[in-house]
Amino acid sequence: MKAEAARRERDLLESRLPMVEIFETVEGEGTRAGFPTVFVRLFGCNLRCVWCDTTYSYPPAEAEFTMTIGEIVRQVEERYRSAHICLTGGEPLLYGERSAALLGALCGIERIRDVHVETNGAVDLRPFLETVSSPKARYIMDYKLPDSGENDNMAHGNFALLRPQDEVKFVIASERDFDAAVETLRAFPTKALPLFSPVWETMPPARLVERMLAAGLSGVKLNMQLHKIIWDPAKRGV
Repeated sequence: MKAEAARRERDLLESRLPMVEIFETVEGEGTRAGFPTVFVRLFGCNLRCVWCDTTYSYPPAEAEFTMTIGEIVRQVEERYRSAHICLTGGEPLLYGERSAALLGALCGIERIRDVHVETNGAVDLRPFLETVSSPKARYIMDYKLPDSGENDNMAHGNFALLRPQDEVKFVIASERDFDAAVETLRAFPTKALPLFSPVWETMPPARLVERMLAAGLSGVKLNMQLHKIIWDPAKRGV
C-alpha cells in the first residue's frame, strides 16, 4: 500500500504542466503586497473576463513550454531566494490532481513560508483543501462581478470553505460592481478577508474609498496593485 502511494507520488512529480513563466518580483496586491515573491504562472484558464490583463496565459495563445512538477520545484529552490510563492495563471487549479500535487510540492520547500494561490472563483476549492494540508497554502479567490462578463460562472460554495488566512478579491469596475460585491458578501458570509480592487479607468480609487466609507465596510480592505504603479501595467515578468 505504501509502495503504491510512493509510486503514485513519483508519477505525479514527473507529470507535466503547461507553463507561461516563473519569475521573482515583489507581490503586487493582497495582504502580502510588497514582499519579494516567486511567481509560478501556469497556462490555461476556464474564464474569459473582459478586462483580463493576462490574455497571453490562455488560448488562442499557446503555452510557451511545459515543465514537470519536479522541475518547477527545483527551479524555485535553486534560482530564487524569496520565502513567498504566488501560484497563478490563467487558472492554476485547472489541472486538478496535478495542480494539487504542485501546490503540495511547493509548500514542501523548506524555506518557503507562504504559498498563495490566485484562483478565479469558478473552481471548487474543496478537493484542494482536502488534499493539501500544509498551513503554508492559502487561497486568494478572485470573485468575478457583473462587469467581468463571468459572474454567472462563480462557485458560491467556496465562500463557506475559505478560512481566516484566505482572501476574496473583488475587482470593481463600476457602481453596479460595487453594489454586487456588497450584496455577495451579505448573501455568502465568509471567514476570508475581503479585498476591493479598483479598475482605475472606470472606478477611480478615490471614488471606491468614498463608497466603502459610506457603506461602513470596516472589514473590507482596499486592494491597490503595486506592480501597476511601479511598472508599466502591460509589462510582463514583474
